[in-house]
Amino acid sequence: MPRKYPQSFKDRAVRMVSDRLESDEDGLSSYQVIKVTAPKLNISVESLRRWVEQASVDSGTKLGITTDAQAEIRRLRRENAELRRANEILKTASALFAAELDRPTPR
Repeated sequence: MPRKYPQSFKDRAVRMVSDRLESDEDGLSSYQVIKVTAPKLNISVESLRRWVEQASVDSGTKLGITTDAQAEIRRLRRENAELRRANEILKTASALFAAELDRPTPR
């Protein structure tokens, strides 16, 4: 089951990787640095790699969808789904009312 890490922990882990890459003393690739750093922090290599990738997108270094844009898209999708449900309810209700109006009244 996925664990939820605090944002401060993620930021610190990304900073550790970027500091090691900036020092460039070993000439390691970013994946090699991530592969060495992740076990020290007791996290998976893939999690750290995704955090580093997202941080580079957020900083504008790399192309992609920023975290803020992703949050906005999620919010809009939820709102869209809610509006679709409301629309379906209104369609059903209007069909019921229309059927009631079309029914002849007994005299």
